[in-house]
Amino acid sequence: MSNVLPCPVAKKCGGCQLTNMTYAEQLSFKQRKAVKLLGRFCRVEEILPAPQPYHYRNKVQAAFGTTRSGLVISGVYQSGTHTIVKTDACLIEDKRADAIIVSVRNLLKAFKLPVYNEDTGRGFLRHVLVRVAKGTGEIMVVLVTGTPVFPSKNAFCRALSEAHPEITTIVQNINDGHTSLVLGTRETVLYGEGHITDLLLGKRFHISPRSFYQVNYETTEILYEKVLEYAGLTGCERVIDAYAGVGTIGMALSDAAGEVVSVELNADAVQDARKNAKLNGVKNMRFICADATVFLREMAAAHEHADVVIMDPPRAGSTPQFIKSVCTLKPDRVVYVSCNPETLARDLVLFEKQGYRVKKCQPVDMFPQTNHVETVVSLVRKIPDMYVGFKIDLDEQDLTASEAHPTYEEIKAYIQKEYGVKVSSLYISQVKRKLGLEVGESFKKPKKENTKQPQCPPDKERIIIEALKHFKMI
Repeated sequence: MSNVLPCPVAKKCGGCQLTNMTYAEQLSFKQRKAVKLLGRFCRVEEILPAPQPYHYRNKVQAAFGTTRSGLVISGVYQSGTHTIVKTDACLIEDKRADAIIVSVRNLLKAFKLPVYNEDTGRGFLRHVLVRVAKGTGEIMVVLVTGTPVFPSKNAFCRALSEAHPEITTIVQNINDGHTSLVLGTRETVLYGEGHITDLLLGKRFHISPRSFYQVNYETTEILYEKVLEYAGLTGCERVIDAYAGVGTIGMALSDAAGEVVSVELNADAVQDARKNAKLNGVKNMRFICADATVFLREMAAAHEHADVVIMDPPRAGSTPQFIKSVCTLKPDRVVYVSCNPETLARDLVLFEKQGYRVKKCQPVDMFPQTNHVETVVSLVRKIPDMYVGFKIDLDEQDLTASEAHPTYEEIKAYIQKEYGVKVSSLYISQVKRKLGLEVGESFKKPKKENTKQPQCPPDKERIIIEALKHFKMI
């Protein structure tokens, strides 16, 4: 897509940072970001684009308020504030959801329902949340109110559903606390079943008002297919799905695994996950309501084994304690799904220190128009050592010495192209010497024994080894 669609409130809203770029430019920007942060661990694959760069969000929420003149407005909070930026439509939100929110706003006046005032704690409507199941077309509307009292609720729901017959359920969520949280803990179903069902990778998922569910439906399927590829399942593996939420990733992998153990601390999410498994007739999943760090540590103490661990932590990343517990369990493979390459890079260092290496790295554009980058990383356990020494007989290989040994400049050029990292000839010689390879006269050990040389860092050493493997030198 070569054109740039202008957003009239981009500067006020702050939710999208890249709307001034074409989509091709956005992908290039994110690829460079991923390579800069993750290229030292392994080659970063070309970013997978989103099928729909616009209007992809299946979850849309709007805050309601009034202007000084008393006009009811709805929209998003300005970045870092509680000031509402009035919007009727958004470039990344589902168009049907935006239209429903505008209709709710118009109905407030007709039914004489006041909006909630944060300062006084009085009023009725605080937020509207719309969730769209793109796989089935079902739509849920959640009216977040500051009081359980809803005058003329049946007539209001009838008017809204007549204006938008695509709506399948309407729920009232009561949030009467002085809080910045959008949703409260009490709910009343006003119309329909109180949830919607979506279809993702052949599995059906119940979505309730408070369920976690990926906001970009089309790209989620691409993401989960990549997770399945990196998991390398053959039908007999035991998989741990940590940070499992409502079990979407584990459910998507269940057909290819021997057993999936879904671990999640949120009790509501675990309950939803069990319902989803029953809905899909999945028999090889167990659902554990527990802290994943403690659970994995207990598994290791009981000498239990897992072949693969899937982890999808929040934007803040994982913790040293969780990573240590994963490595104590010693799975053959770890698949890390990250929505923040900065914290991902931090966590990969910890995995390396615990005996794992990064094998593959795939960025995915889950959030077009924003600077966020989703990444799937494959880690494998080093067994037992990453170096294997052997001799190469050039006569047997029918190669001349010059054909078998690329120049230092060729090795540096390859590393710069594949990993976005610069290495010196000195570092290459140090790694070659460690592996017992010929380094050339220019890189013999210093004549003076007390001469100090900079030593190749471990991350660059690993990249140089991968380059030497590429050139079939080891």
